[in-house]
Order: sequence, then C-alpha cells, then structure tokens
Amino acid sequence: MAPTDGQKTIVLTGASRGIGHATVKRFSGAGWRVLTCSRQPFDDRCPWPGGEDNHIQIDLSDPKTTIAAIEVIREKLDGRLDALVNNAGVSPKGHEGERLNTLDTDLRVWGKVFHVNFFASVVLARGLKDELVAAKGSVVNVTSIAGSRVHPFAGAAYATSKAALAALTREMAHDFGPLGVRVNAIAPGEVETSILSPGTDKIVETLPLERLGQPSEVADVIYFLCSDASSYVTGTEIEVNGGQHV
Repeated sequence: MAPTDGQKTIVLTGASRGIGHATVKRFSGAGWRVLTCSRQPFDDRCPWPGGEDNHIQIDLSDPKTTIAAIEVIREKLDGRLDALVNNAGVSPKGHEGERLNTLDTDLRVWGKVFHVNFFASVVLARGLKDELVAAKGSVVNVTSIAGSRVHPFAGAAYATSKAALAALTREMAHDFGPLGVRVNAIAPGEVETSILSPGTDKIVETLPLERLGQPSEVADVIYFLCSDASSYVTGTEIEVNGGQHV
C-alpha cells in the first residue's frame, strides 16, 4: 500500500508489542503510514489499515537479513521517509529468569543483543539515508534507563548496548544534521508491558510519580520527536521514566 498524497511515513522496528504497538497506534491515529518491522509475522488482530501490506518480517539479530531487508523497505517507500524509530530490543535472562551479568553472559548472547539493540539502528539509518534526507526526516532511537546505571533486572549486555545506542545517537545527530535529518533518543524507565519483571513494584514505590508509565505515554514522546514541534531538537536523549533518573 503506497502513501496517499502528503501522507507521512514511519518505519518502526519492534512493532509487535508494548511501546512499539502503542507507537503504531499513535502514528496511525495521526494519519501516518506505518511500516512495521518485527521478528513476528503480521498479526491479523492488529486494527490499523493496510497493516499486512506494510509489515516486514525481519530478524535484526542477523546482520545479513537486516541488510537485505533495507531493499525490501525501500521498495515500499516512494523515495521519502519521514521517521525511522529504532525500538526493537532484546534483554535475555538466565535459565531461572535471573539477570545476566558480565561474568556469566555468553559472548554469543552478547553479540545477538548488540546486533538487535545497537547495530541494526545504524544499519537501517544508513541504508535509508537518502529517503530520510529527501523528507528532512527524523530518527528516534529507543534506549533505556538501564543505559546509565546498573538495573536490578536488565542484564549487562542489554545495559551496555543501550548506553552505546545513546552515544550512537549523538554521533548520528552530528553526521546527519548537515543533511537536514534530526536524530534523538528516548530512555524509558518502568513501563507497563507484558515483559515486566517480578519486583518492579518495589522500584515504582521509589519513583517521584509513584506509578508505572504507560506505553502510550512513551509513544507520545516519540511522536513529538518526529513532528515539527521538535524541529530544533537533535542529539538529545529524553528521559521518560517518571523521575527515576533523579
């Protein structure tokens, strides 16, 4: 399904659940065409129009399939891309659900995490550079509160990949800025999704806002960074965590 005249287009990774799912609804509700990318095939229960035609099934843990998917995405664009949101992320746990630290994380697991959480973001942005430039578009990288501190549940590979993604955001903002493309990041904290770890309620008790965030609240910030309301904002990382960082 091609975009209608004047319709903006977003490419979103990790679209099948949580923050990604809420982001699809936020942009689709605002009239955007949403190209979704996830490991899962399109789910017929998803309510947005043209969803199946605009879905790309892609395993971002595999560099070869990520690079190959760029051409598939480009074929679905009309030479312009208004927003790329790198939301896909994996956070593996141990056999008993325990946090994986620097001492016990297999290097192959570490590599998979970095391919999904870090390398895919720059591969997609570089591969879709011409389309982003044509639209004077925006890139949003989804990092994490775990990228700036040791988190009780997020493992070392996840945390370091998100810290690297924050640094990549600054580098990309520097490089893409002269081309008219803005690059920013958001760092969610404890958001109410299906992958919350047991014990999250103890963290929530310490937050200034004393509640979990909602996926829709994160999606609203992503939308802001992709809209003209943030036209002079680039190279920044916005904390979306109810004050957890203070």
